[in-house]
Amino acid sequence: MDKILTVMDQETEEQVARHDWIETYGNLYEKKTFGTLDYPVSVYYLDLRKSYMNRIRWHWHEEMEIIIINDGIAEVSTDDSTYTIEPGQGVIINQNVMHSIYSLNENNCTFYSIVFHPDFIFGHKVSSLHAQFLLPIQNFQLFKIMVLNEKNTWHERMIDALNDAIAANMTKPFGYEIATKGHLCRFWAELVSRLPQMNTVPAPSPHTSLDEQRVKQAMLYIRTHHAEPISLEEIAGSVHISKSECCRCFSRTLQMTPFEYLMKYRIFEATKKMTEHPQASMSIADLASSVGFNNTSYFNKLFKKYLGCTPTYYRTHKLPAGANDSTSPFSIPLM
Repeated sequence: MDKILTVMDQETEEQVARHDWIETYGNLYEKKTFGTLDYPVSVYYLDLRKSYMNRIRWHWHEEMEIIIINDGIAEVSTDDSTYTIEPGQGVIINQNVMHSIYSLNENNCTFYSIVFHPDFIFGHKVSSLHAQFLLPIQNFQLFKIMVLNEKNTWHERMIDALNDAIAANMTKPFGYEIATKGHLCRFWAELVSRLPQMNTVPAPSPHTSLDEQRVKQAMLYIRTHHAEPISLEEIAGSVHISKSECCRCFSRTLQMTPFEYLMKYRIFEATKKMTEHPQASMSIADLASSVGFNNTSYFNKLFKKYLGCTPTYYRTHKLPAGANDSTSPFSIPLM
């Protein structure tokens, strides 16, 4: 981490102090894309204290993501495994892998995240470079996630390349885009050179991959229809499976039921509406109805269960001034 901090100029350090450039994963999740078509790279400094319950909800994206822990201890989970990541360590999360991140304690937990699409390295056209260096990673089904430890010299070389890329994107000197590509090429060359010997997760059980696909599709269905009176049968029908199999898929993947995920998502949407429109005069009953609850008492009960207070108290006491700002500690999803 020292390399990143020492290359940052005074202006950037002042920005860190003001938290001007810290983004929340709630915002990132809604973007659905990272960077631009010409420069599909994004670098973030994230503080899990700014997330509700110190957690980043389950999500996935087409880009590869690498997290480098700065301070504290994070727990990174996929659908079938959980990893504890400490300072001096990082984790590579492959493309389209569903994952969540959680701070193991209430102390400070900060990390750097670099998210990029491999097309930035290899281009959009199929070439011999794709076949030799990209496809082995994309087609290696066991490579969902990989922990990096700076005590391992091979891992240290990858971490050094990633730190250089992170530093370049924080300070943004002239030509940082092409410098970033060079750093990521160094990282990728190290990664692919040891692919056959990578210490990856054990072979998943036959249902794992199918579970993840089904749950992703069901989660998207819930996101689209959460404000409607949807049933377990409809959620299961969206992925063409039985209700019991749908429950088993959610239990194996997210350790919760589809109904619990739906309720948490609705409560999150309610807090999001209050955060984005803190001065709105919508009644609690109307707020509950807008996110799919037809019973205000039940909405209040679940809200207090998940957030420890009533919606009214949350609105009047826990929404800070300028709550629609990206640094709001309540702007991160629940799941």
